Amino acid sequence: MMGPWWILWLVLTLPQILEGLNPATPQGFPQLTNFENDQFQGEWFVLGLAGNTYSIEHRSLLNPYITSFELKNNSYFQVTNSMTRGKRCDTWSYTLIPTAKPGQFTVENKGSGADKEDVQVIETDYTNFSLVLSLRKTSSYTITRVSLLGRNWRLTRKIIERFICFGKAQKLTKNNFIFPDVTDWVPEQKLC
Repeated sequence: MMGPWWILWLVLTLPQILEGLNPATPQGFPQLTNFENDQFQGEWFVLGLAGNTYSIEHRSLLNPYITSFELKNNSYFQVTNSMTRGKRCDTWSYTLIPTAKPGQFTVENKGSGADKEDVQVIETDYTNFSLVLSLRKTSSYTITRVSLLGRNWRLTRKIIERFICFGKAQKLTKNNFIFPDVTDWVPEQKLC
C-alpha cells in the first residue's frame, strides 16, 4: 500500500523522469516551416545512427546502407532500405504518412498492437545532408533514433558535429552513436 510520503515523492519526481522521454530540440535547430517533398525524395546514404537502443557492440553490425524515399501520389513516402551483408542483400520498407507539421510523418503501421512511430526531418539542405529523428512509443518506453543521411559519403565536420549535438540533446551518450565501416564497401555493387 502506498503511503502519503511515497505519493508525494512520486508527484515531485515523475515530471523529471518523464522529461527524459520527450525529445529536446537544442538551440540552433529551428522547426522547419516548409518542407519540399519532391526535393527530399531519392536515395540517401545512412552515414550515422544514434539511438537509446544502440551500444558499442552494435557498431560491428552496421554495414553501409542506402535508404530511398519515393514520393507516391504527391502525398506520402514509400521508404526502402537496402543493406549488403557479405553476398546477401537485406531490404526492408515502410510508408511515411505526412502530418500537419512540415517534415513530420507517422509510420504507417499494419495490424493491431503495432507501436506508434513518428519521424521528423529536423534539418536538411536536400542536396547534401538530412538529420532525421524517429520516436517509437512502445508500451513501456520510447525508442529514440537519430539518423544522419547524405547524398554522398562526404560531409563536413560541421554537419557531423550537428548530428552529435542533436543526439546528445536527446539524452544519448557517445556509446549510443554508431557509424558504418565503409572501408571495403563499393556503392556500385548492385547486390540490392
